[in-house]
Amino acid sequence: MSILVVGSVAFDSIKTPFGVADDVLGGSACYFSTSASFFTDVNLVAVIGDDFPQEHVDFLRSRNINLDGLQKSSGETFRWKGRYDYDLNEAHTLETHLNVFESFKPELPENYRDAEYVFLANIDPELQLEVLQQVKNPKLVACDTMNFWIEGKKEELIKTLAKVDILVINDAEVRQLADEPNIIKAAEIVRGFGPRILVVKRGEYGVLMFGEGSIFSAPAYPLEEVFDPTGAGDTFAGGFVGYLAATRNLDEHNLRKATVFGTVMASFTVEKFSLDRLREIEFSEISDRYKKIKLLTEFADID
Repeated sequence: MSILVVGSVAFDSIKTPFGVADDVLGGSACYFSTSASFFTDVNLVAVIGDDFPQEHVDFLRSRNINLDGLQKSSGETFRWKGRYDYDLNEAHTLETHLNVFESFKPELPENYRDAEYVFLANIDPELQLEVLQQVKNPKLVACDTMNFWIEGKKEELIKTLAKVDILVINDAEVRQLADEPNIIKAAEIVRGFGPRILVVKRGEYGVLMFGEGSIFSAPAYPLEEVFDPTGAGDTFAGGFVGYLAATRNLDEHNLRKATVFGTVMASFTVEKFSLDRLREIEFSEISDRYKKIKLLTEFADID
């Protein structure tokens, strides 16, 4: 079952303690789509400028990502420049040039409008709502957002969340959105806005998933080397929603499996700059890391 994703396609310039990468492929829609493509087909909606190279288009198509919704506008593609210090959990933005993304208005091709699985990547919540108004009868809507929208468009964001089934954000954003420092209390407040499932990304500390009277915790996959965390959250979401769409099963047991698959996909992304690590892997490697995370969390019952 294919997924509809609406988000950004970008050029990233990144500096970490371990290296530098300039004008590499990035953007939420690219990370999500590439990750999800290991599980199912993807229909992408985004905008690029006339400076976007054909080799990137060819790569996305090679992953069975449908680009009928990839708009091309006159001008330059969205660019982001940032750096990470040794605390790789926090990105420091140095430059943001929205370029053609500034006037982006998502228009879904007719063949996208029957989508059953939808992921609204981190864009203006008003645009997210416009997308949902174009989709006929989605079975599952998942959403991402960030502190910028929580601070500047909270009312609009809450309107969008009323139509969302799953929200995927980090722990600081949960606290900010709920105006509550305790993560457990904050999760219940956020779920009260609409999403029945809240997935809380915690970087190297793993993931928490809050559902109907349940909390699930998955550890991050232990890595010896982390080069670039850019896109890890979108890659997580791609694995998470991709697995749910592929299995067409939204029960608690399957949501937990999806959470671990999301964690696995994110673990590959951070090992190299851009999407370079995701270009290399096979599904057997994904399965292997899934099994290893399962072993990390096994323990005996009380005698």
